Amino acid sequence: MSTNEQPFKTMALLDVPHSRNGKHKKIVSQIFRNLDELKEGAAFKVPLAALGDTKENVRSALSRVARKGNRKIGTATDENFLYVWNISKNSNKV
Repeated sequence: MSTNEQPFKTMALLDVPHSRNGKHKKIVSQIFRNLDELKEGAAFKVPLAALGDTKENVRSALSRVARKGNRKIGTATDENFLYVWNISKNSNKV
């Protein structure tokens, strides 16, 4: 390689992806869509087998997205399910 050659391909800035499509995006997006439709005082459960990763990693991803969107959510788990709910602004954590 000569000293004038660039080792990396150049591309237009318009073609550069500007959002992150992490490995948890699909499940996290589905969970937040459900949260958007959830009535106050209700929770839903997601089978752990449907998460595609460990419950700890998915809970971390949910927490990051909630924090970024300035939302408060609650989560809990047992041996089979991840439980998720919205925390209303005028109530304490459940």
